[in-house]
Amino acid sequence: MSASENSILGRARAACRRAYIGVGVFSGGINLLMLTSPLFMMQVYDRVLATRHLNTLVLLALVVVLALLTSAVLELARSAILSRVGLWLDRELSGPALSATVERALRAGGTRSAQVLRDLAALRGFVAGHGLFPLFDLPWTPLFLAVAFLMHPWFGWLTLVGGALLFALAMASEMTTREPTQQAGVAMAAALNEADAALRNADAIGAMGMLPGLVRRWRERQDAALVPLALASDRTALYSTLARTVRMVLQNLILAVGAVLVINDQVTGGAMMAASIIMGRAVAPFEQAISAWKALVSARQSYQRLETILGVSAPAAEAMRLPRPEGRLTVDQLRWLPAPGAEAVIRQVSFSLLPGEALGIIGPSAAGKTTLARLLVGSQAPSSGAVRLDGASLSLLHMADRNAYIGYLPQDVELFSGTVRDNIARLGEADDPAVIKAATAAGAHEMILALPKGYDTPIGENGLVLSGGQRQRIGLARALFGDPRLVVLDEPNSHLDAVGEQALIAAIRSLRAAGVTLVMIAQRMGAVAQMDKILVLRQGAVENFGPREEVLGRLGLVAKPPAERAVPTAATEARP
Repeated sequence: MSASENSILGRARAACRRAYIGVGVFSGGINLLMLTSPLFMMQVYDRVLATRHLNTLVLLALVVVLALLTSAVLELARSAILSRVGLWLDRELSGPALSATVERALRAGGTRSAQVLRDLAALRGFVAGHGLFPLFDLPWTPLFLAVAFLMHPWFGWLTLVGGALLFALAMASEMTTREPTQQAGVAMAAALNEADAALRNADAIGAMGMLPGLVRRWRERQDAALVPLALASDRTALYSTLARTVRMVLQNLILAVGAVLVINDQVTGGAMMAASIIMGRAVAPFEQAISAWKALVSARQSYQRLETILGVSAPAAEAMRLPRPEGRLTVDQLRWLPAPGAEAVIRQVSFSLLPGEALGIIGPSAAGKTTLARLLVGSQAPSSGAVRLDGASLSLLHMADRNAYIGYLPQDVELFSGTVRDNIARLGEADDPAVIKAATAAGAHEMILALPKGYDTPIGENGLVLSGGQRQRIGLARALFGDPRLVVLDEPNSHLDAVGEQALIAAIRSLRAAGVTLVMIAQRMGAVAQMDKILVLRQGAVENFGPREEVLGRLGLVAKPPAERAVPTAATEARP
């Protein structure tokens, strides 16, 4: 597990070092106090039983009880420190991990999955659990080995041989379980992504009877994870059993050798019993490491995936706050490729809008309209070219400026768990009048008041299930919330009825009157009739751009009132 000290993970590891030093000190105290039991046994066998001095026994017992209580306190302190380190890591890394996942999914076309948060939970569980204990106990093995040699060289040599055998078994376990554990991790992540996709598309799955096929596909992916996982578990169990057997054999062998030494008056009976305990303690970290190796490998994989997501360089400095924009939009030679070497989805798109102008984007399916909308609001970074608001590239905008001055209604409206008010306020703090103003501008105020608890109605997980039209109108209110200077709407009327369509038209007129720059992808002529300019997009390139009447005239279309039909596909595909 290596990470640059400039990375988020590297800085988190550096911040944990002081805690790990404390854990190391406590581990030293615990291991030193582990000598209490064998030394007590030696004194009882060699002194108390020989002299029959009960006072000595009572004093020794009190010392042992005090030492064991101290060891228990140190053990609790060590566990508490590691538990809090795990919680601290989760608290420090969960926000950057989620942010990096969202940015990667939007900008680089990455998988839309919460796998990174599961990796963080796995890493936290490993750090907060007992997985690190063998690493802190291992440096104290030479101490027990030295004590065994002091008691008698044969005890030392047997302990050394036992430690070497268990170390070899630990290495063999690592080499034979690493690959299947990694394969299981990759396959399990794929299975979880499949389950995430199923939950996002539950409606379609239920409506079209796709559940049996989905379950079959998921089982195939799950089986791909379970086979190597079972192999790794079997091998871990094999080496754990061998390690336990080796330790038990060595402990009995030490007793046998000790008996010979006692008969020859080279050691005492107490030393013989103490040597068996000391040997077991000396080799315990190796045996524990074998049992915990699978968890260690999984934690290492989680760490590596986190490192990939978070990157190895320090995050860029937060952008400078800029003055409130007027809304002048400039798109310069915009180009976007889904992957290096792939065919461009957006090809050298250029246009400009003055503050308060409204642009309608039309074109056939798969022309790249939704991708262009994402580029215009900065949720995807262009492969080349730039989108500028009042001359400033969107990439330079402070997050607070994005929140205040850009409104966006995506084609597929997703609302968050929370109340209607929370969603309109973009999950931030806001005054009630500002929320009501946005809902009223979107024509959603009356609809929201009709909900069971009005603006305080919970939606999303365990909340009220909204219709497509309701989601779209609340999403429009969210886009209009605050003081946006640029609003981009991706087919905002696709789920609206006649009343919702009229509300949308009224919202468009209000935006234009307020001098807000508007870009709308639309297929219905009623909405297109409200635009100042029209851009026809075909195969990612601008085929036509200009004033509304001029472009529609070239296409043989006439902008009609809001109740009219959608823009015919054949007409949008007609060449000027």
